[in-house]
Amino acid sequence: MLPAMGLDLTLVAADWERLRETPVEDRIEALEDAIWPPDLDDTYYLTQGGDKGWIRPPGRDAEWCAEYRFFCTTGAYRWHSRAGDAWADLRPLADASLREAMDRFLNGLLRYEDPADDPTLTGAGGFFPAATDRRHRPTLLICPPDAAPARTRAWHQAAPRLEELREPFAAECAGWAGRPDTFEDFTALLREWGEVVTEATRRGWGLVGLP
Repeated sequence: MLPAMGLDLTLVAADWERLRETPVEDRIEALEDAIWPPDLDDTYYLTQGGDKGWIRPPGRDAEWCAEYRFFCTTGAYRWHSRAGDAWADLRPLADASLREAMDRFLNGLLRYEDPADDPTLTGAGGFFPAATDRRHRPTLLICPPDAAPARTRAWHQAAPRLEELREPFAAECAGWAGRPDTFEDFTALLREWGEVVTEATRRGWGLVGLP
C-alpha cells in the first residue's frame, strides 16, 4: 500500500442506515459507485469536477451520501497529515482544556494509521471490511454517526480559542517541512473539518475517507 502522504482523500458523509442495506464487503464499493458512477461521462468532470464544498453525487440514487471537497487543499491527503503532525507538535504547549477539546475533535480525523503497523484496526467495529483485508482498500478515516456529535461539541468548544494556538504553532511548526506553511493555513483546514463534522451531526450521518 502507498504511504498516506502519497494518497488523495475523498471525504464522504453517508447515511449508515442506508449502508446497512448493503453487505459489509460491498459497502466501500457502494460509496465509490455513488461518488463516481460507472456510467458517468466526461461532461460531469468538465462542468462540476472542480467544484468545492459539499457536492451532491451525480448518481440518480445518491441522496443518502455527499462528498466534501476542501477549499484549502488540492485534494491530496498530505495536507491533512501535515496538519495532524502540526497538532502533535504544538499540543503540549496548549492549555489543558483546549488540548482536550482539540484531541476529541481531531483524533481519528487527521492522523492516518497504517494497518500494516496496527493489525488490530477493524474497519469501525466491523461496519466496513477489516483494514487488513487485502481484498479491499483500507479507508483513511471512519467517523460513525454516533461519534460525530461529540466531535462537533468539541469543535464548538475549541473554535473560539484557536488564536491561543498561534504562539505554539510559531514555536513548534512554522518553517518546518511537512507542516502547514502558516498558522492561517492550519486553522483554515481545521475550520473546514469543523464544518464537516457539524454537517454530519446535523444529518445524523457518518464520515468515511476514501483513498
